[in-house]
Amino acid sequence: MKVKDYYNADCAKLLSQKIKTVFPDFNEKAFIKYVDKNVPDKEFSERMDVFANAFELYLPENYEHNIKIFEQILGQELKQETGMFSEGWWLWPIGRYVERHGNKNVKISLDFIKELTKRFTGEYAIRPLLANKPKETIKTMVKWSKDENVHVRRLASEGVRISLPWSKKIYIAIDEFEKYKIILTNLKNDKSKFVQKSVGNNLNDLYKEFPEKANEIINEWKINNPTKETIWIINHGLRSVKKDKK
Repeated sequence: MKVKDYYNADCAKLLSQKIKTVFPDFNEKAFIKYVDKNVPDKEFSERMDVFANAFELYLPENYEHNIKIFEQILGQELKQETGMFSEGWWLWPIGRYVERHGNKNVKISLDFIKELTKRFTGEYAIRPLLANKPKETIKTMVKWSKDENVHVRRLASEGVRISLPWSKKIYIAIDEFEKYKIILTNLKNDKSKFVQKSVGNNLNDLYKEFPEKANEIINEWKINNPTKETIWIINHGLRSVKKDKK
């Protein structure tokens, strides 16, 4: 079963049941019918748009009101590093809605994305905010890089990557390089492999397009007896370069 196939009428039914518990006026039948009619033969990204369209049609026009609804149905935080896709998969359409409308209220969106990523991931929802409100958003992500929650720390890194699957490239790493470097540096000794992989992927993305910037970060890290975590991140970040040299 492909990832896209999970986002169908059954997913719409699951979402509508949860929404109905906190928003009794929600027209769940119309919501499910709309999704069921429009998702067949659609690819993954198009299916996310179908769900976002359905939210726009059958929820109030008030973004802040809808975020409060979504906050109440998020459920329990993940207790481990894994599970974002196996347990939180149904939250992806909500993330797409925030992608579309998050710029309407940056603070509310950032607060919600922080909670979303504890159950699923906020790496896609955060990117329009980075594109449109870069200074405010990355300032918050610097704080997230020191958060006690591993998923929030991972988002601080993953969200600022140049490249992500199913997402347009962004260049916040260059436009706000000093803040970007602080985020990665705050995470270079993280004990979580989940976080380490994200930081390494960041460096790998950066090295492909701006090798001098990647080298600047790596050389600074190498000065003062780098930990085994930092060394692993550096090697992971340089894997494409090493592959090209073979």
